[in-house]
Parts: sequence; structure tokens; C-alpha cells
Amino acid sequence: MQVKPLIVIPVYNHGETLRDVARRAMNYGEVLIIDDGSTDSGSDKVRDLDLTVVNHDENLGKGQAIITAAEKARELGKTHVITIDADGQHFPEDLPVFLDAIEQNPDTIFVGSRNFEDQNVPGSSKFGRSFSNFWLRVQTGIKLSDVQSGFRAYPLEIFDVVKTSETRYAFEVEILVKSAWAGYELKDLPIEVHYPNPEERVSHFDTIKDNVRISLLNTRLTMRAFVPVPHRQYDKDENGKISPIHPMRSLRILLSKDETPLNLAVAGAIGMLLGTLPLIAMHSIAIILFCGFFRLSKITGLAVSQLCIPPLVPALCIEVGHYMRHNQFLTEMSLQTLGYEALDRFYEWVLGSLVLGPSFAAIIGITIYIMAFTIKRFLDMKPQ
Repeated sequence: MQVKPLIVIPVYNHGETLRDVARRAMNYGEVLIIDDGSTDSGSDKVRDLDLTVVNHDENLGKGQAIITAAEKARELGKTHVITIDADGQHFPEDLPVFLDAIEQNPDTIFVGSRNFEDQNVPGSSKFGRSFSNFWLRVQTGIKLSDVQSGFRAYPLEIFDVVKTSETRYAFEVEILVKSAWAGYELKDLPIEVHYPNPEERVSHFDTIKDNVRISLLNTRLTMRAFVPVPHRQYDKDENGKISPIHPMRSLRILLSKDETPLNLAVAGAIGMLLGTLPLIAMHSIAIILFCGFFRLSKITGLAVSQLCIPPLVPALCIEVGHYMRHNQFLTEMSLQTLGYEALDRFYEWVLGSLVLGPSFAAIIGITIYIMAFTIKRFLDMKPQ
């Protein structure tokens, strides 16, 4: 794949710093400025430079500016956009780090991790970064060190695959979460940052409105993360169809997303173990939390847990639990045994799941590992 990046500078009333940022960025590639309805005529100061300027008639938000940039990048035949803020906090001299990264991994989103050792970094920025980092990990299981950084590189195809609703600052959170759900990898890149003295800073982040938008977005994303329906995984060839009914195809798709046979096996074993336990109405939530925390494939764990849907696995557990208590299997199915003695059956389900759960998990884990290992060897041997 021939990488063709476009450097994008969204700007809104940053006329004092825009020209300097743009001139320095031009040393590393083609530059596009999206003037999001500025009222300070800032973009007029760069009209003489060899770059492209697109204007919004009114202020639509940073997210919409990036979406407009993606549309323009398509017209120009580009493959990636690299966004850098216009306020002078980012150093265009860090652009080669992004250019090298997307050459090596063109399907990855790269996020600049700002060096916060600068004594001028406001406490609100440090808190906001930690807050957003925490929620990204809850929602996706991915650990990034600077979710709020605006210095990023996006594969252009993401804007076709991922459907977003936010148009302002919250967009930068939304697109990371939904891209991760779609199967794209997110990675940090170390960058420097400059925070001027407080009296010299120009920020258009509305403390009330934008924080409310981000909080509401995080609420929606977190609720969706716990819904027991796997997220659609984007795959150019297989259309992202992952299902326990088609294990070989599903494993091949997951392996193409840089999953390893061992990680898939562990995720499947956990899905089977938790699916066997009598966690009524809590199986999916437990799997999402566990796999997310340990950065395992949630979609694998959820897919395998579908094998435990009643009545087969719960019935087997009850039979084993009943045998452990009474040295004989339960053969009578009646209102008495399944209704009036429901608590006894639940207790037997617990006992049986403690025996069968680890056994089933081991069988599933070993099976997935063998299948994934075989597929991976085949893919590695296949001519490119």
C-alpha cells in the first residue's frame, strides 16, 4: 500500500499562531487548513503559502472540521490524514514520527502522547487526560496514555467504516472508541508539547458544554460496551462476520487483526468458563469486564459463551451437581423437582458448574489454540 498522507490543521480563531504552525508543517508534506468559521481572519494570513484552505461559513466544531478534512483528502487521493492543532502546543517537527509509523502500520490509528513534564501544564489538562484514558480502557480494553491529544494519524478508510454522531471536541473520543470496536489498532507515539503561560493561552474548549457532551458520550459508549452483542468487526474480505457457527472463518478474521492463538484460546476459555457459571443475566457483562481488563478478545469470549445458552449446559451442570449430592442422576422432571425445589436445582447448578466449567474451558481453549495455530501457520506460509 502506497501511503499518501495529508497534514490537516483545524483552526478556529488561532490567527496569531497559525502561520508559524503551517510553515513548519509544510516541511514534511502537503498541508490542508480547515478554517472552522474563524472571526479573526486568521486563515487570510496563510493565503500566500503553498497549501490548501477550506472554510466553514460558521463554527461547526473540531469534529466536523476533521470530517471535512477527510472528505477533501479523498478528493486529493490521499490515504491518511494527520491532524495537528493550530494553537502552537504541538511541534510540527514531530511529524516524521507519524509519517514513519503509518508507513510501517498503515491500518493503525496513532495518537500523540504529550510529554506533560512541562511545568506550565494546567492541572485540568492532566485530570482530563487521566479521565479520558480511564473510560477508553473501560469501553474498549485498550490502554492509551493520552486520549485527549489532537495530534493524530488516521487511515482515511476509517471515516467510511466508523459512524460517528459528535461534531465537536467529543468527536475525538468517539472515533477512537468506535474504531477500536471495529477492530482497528490504537497506538501511542511520544511527542513534545508546549503550554504557554496562562495569560497567553487561547482555548475554545467550553468547560461546561464540552464537558457535558463528553460525559454524555461516555455514558452512551459505556452502556453500549456492556450490551451483550458483539461489535461489528471491519474486514475488507470477510465483511466482519464472526460467529461460533463458523469457527474457522472467524478465527482467520481475528488472527488478521494481530490476535495470537494463545490470546484467542484464553479468551475462549474464559468465555466458556463464565458462560457455564450460573451468573444469571450477568454472563456478558462479566466476560466484557474480564476480557477488557486483560486486553483479551471480547468478541471471542462472547461468541464462545453462546455455546452455554440454556438448556444444555445448565442441565448438564445440574445433573453433575445432583450426582455429587445424591450419588445418582436426576431423572424426574416435574413441577416438584423444577419448581418447588428450584433452589436445590440452583445449588446443584453451582456445584456442577465448578466441575464442568474448568473442564469445558480447557477443552474449548485447547481446541481454539490448535485451530488458530493451524490457521496462522497456513496464513504465514501463504504467498503474499
